[in-house]
Amino acid sequence: MQAEKLMEVQGQGFQVWSYACHSRFEEALRLWMPSVDIAPQRLHQAMRYSVLEGGKRVRPLLAFAAGELAEADPGRVNVVAAAVELIHAYSLVHDDMPCMDDDVLRRGKPTCHVEYDEATALLVGDSLQSLAFQLLAEHPLSDQPARQLQMIKLLAVASGSRGMAGGQAIDLDSVGKPLSLPQLEFMHIHKTGALIRAAVVLGAQCGAALSDAQLAQLDHYGKCIGLAFQVVDDVLDSEADTATLGKTAGKDAEQNKPTYVSLLGVMAAKKMAQELHQEAKDALADFGERARRLREMADFIVLRKF
Repeated sequence: MQAEKLMEVQGQGFQVWSYACHSRFEEALRLWMPSVDIAPQRLHQAMRYSVLEGGKRVRPLLAFAAGELAEADPGRVNVVAAAVELIHAYSLVHDDMPCMDDDVLRRGKPTCHVEYDEATALLVGDSLQSLAFQLLAEHPLSDQPARQLQMIKLLAVASGSRGMAGGQAIDLDSVGKPLSLPQLEFMHIHKTGALIRAAVVLGAQCGAALSDAQLAQLDHYGKCIGLAFQVVDDVLDSEADTATLGKTAGKDAEQNKPTYVSLLGVMAAKKMAQELHQEAKDALADFGERARRLREMADFIVLRKF
């Protein structure tokens, strides 16, 4: 009966599909997050505050879309989607702290260090990162143990100094400095793109084995859509208001951070996003209808309020 229900959802439009994935994911995430009844209660409360009931869940949806391409068990994709989202959430908690971006609003509510305190926010980030790898280690993700180890390694690299954390270090070091387009792309391939690429590849690896060439095509899709995501974010930061964004608007310009808008201007940045959008979809050409949800995700990412 559940298989029939899943097939029915897969045959529906993007809105129905994404809502079904979102609902299934949120239910699983709530179960995997430590309960507020377990000590240390305040830390667990702050962890749940920072993760649940907020965000567009773009990375989990990308994992589900790639999992559908590879005919993966949705239960397995739930695990990798949660792990990637936990890493993302931890990065937001740390990025918002006074020692980094010093922001007070995230996902339409006070940031973790504002709602709790800086020490708690630091521990929340640490704990969310640990929980992400705990989930990957304790749940079966593949029938091949070697592949599961590679999946754990993939998320570790995407999260660390050669991925997201490294990109954030470059970002902090670039404040007030002029960057060329290749330098800006290098920064965001790591800071934003690494985790998005990981979400796509990890979702696909929960299913039937794909060739190296196919995985490379999916990775290229992830690279393009990850960059496009950042370009659109920069445009929205310059054009949208705080209520629409759910975070402080105009923060990048205020902090004199290099962005696609400051480097290229709004119109050229929008054109770049459209080009990356098309390149991402072109990377899926060989997959045919199996890549339907990934194409729809590309549209969702690039065309949001754009």
